[in-house]
Amino acid sequence: MRRPAAPIAALLSLALLSAPALAQFGPQGPPAVGTMAAERKPVTESTDFVGRIEAQYRVDLRSRITGFLQERLFAEGQEVKAGDVLFRIERPPFEAQLEQARAQLASAQATAVNARVSLQRAQELRSTGAGTQAALDTALAQDRTSAATVLGAQAQVRIAEINLAYTNIVAPVDGKIGRATYAIGNVVTPTSDPLATIVSQEPMRVSFTVSQRAALELRNRYESRGGVSAVVVRIRLTDGRAYPHPGRIEFIDTQVDRNMDTLLVRALIPNPIRTEARAGSAGDRELVDGQYVTVSVEGAEQVQAIVIPRAAVLQDQGGTFVFVVGEGNKAERRNVALGRSTAGEAVIERGLNGGETVITEGLQRVTPGQPVNPAPAGAPPAGRPAAAGRPG
Repeated sequence: MRRPAAPIAALLSLALLSAPALAQFGPQGPPAVGTMAAERKPVTESTDFVGRIEAQYRVDLRSRITGFLQERLFAEGQEVKAGDVLFRIERPPFEAQLEQARAQLASAQATAVNARVSLQRAQELRSTGAGTQAALDTALAQDRTSAATVLGAQAQVRIAEINLAYTNIVAPVDGKIGRATYAIGNVVTPTSDPLATIVSQEPMRVSFTVSQRAALELRNRYESRGGVSAVVVRIRLTDGRAYPHPGRIEFIDTQVDRNMDTLLVRALIPNPIRTEARAGSAGDRELVDGQYVTVSVEGAEQVQAIVIPRAAVLQDQGGTFVFVVGEGNKAERRNVALGRSTAGEAVIERGLNGGETVITEGLQRVTPGQPVNPAPAGAPPAGRPAAAGRPG
């Protein structure tokens, strides 16, 4: 009577083991995916480049005469105005040269007066027949020679005045002056190194190169909206901060660099004194000649464009694409062309018309033509409660 119990127990054990297997490998429904509508909204078109800040004017101060440096009338690193006296060269030798030139001019003028009197006397004698033609010719030549000597003496006076004025070395432009090359007491000449350099501060330029392809894209994008006037230039500093003052393009080179296939573009950027800085102090302006920045060329007005999450955009050997929910809740591949994109959003220039339902979540479970179970992105799948946290 105990033998039949063994086969029955074996059958019960087999049934218990088979139940989980059937549950585990049974048929599953379409994968749940998160979706959102591809809608048009206003965006600012922009393209980034690497640029360098440049001063509008960079002037090397040089001595135009030979002399001893007597004074330095500025602090290194301060801002100066056009016309400010910055260096003064020893004046007495040039003052003496001016007095000497004036004395020579007075002597030449006296000789000229005497020559004019002699000419008038010779003309009178010749008219009465008492004088000779040779005497008249000599008097005329002496008068003209003395007049030329006066002109030469006047030129020497003018040269002496100019050299005396050159003893004051003035700022030709507004800007910030760098370090002085020579100390007081050194002899400087026109061939000496620059005494100092002035770099203009307001406004600054930002120069950047654009590939020929990018230049054509920018031209085509903004040509119908006013060209350069429809573009705003913004920059980001090396620490990632956005510079608050926008600029405008002032120059586009007329020739493409044959070696790099690029085009030079320059824009003017305001560089005001920072409100928290004291005027004339070090670092009182944000932009410095020579620094690197990131340049963004933006449209002056926003345009309507299709924007979707950047995570919805995929890429393979066939190009860039997205999945949309088509008829019968089936996933459809749409090849797209991207515009200006960020880490969070992508602008679709071609491939979507607006209104499509784009799959943004669960893309790893989607293949073209496969049915899906769509739900708004971020919402829990149908029939499944939202997660309430991991149990402890």
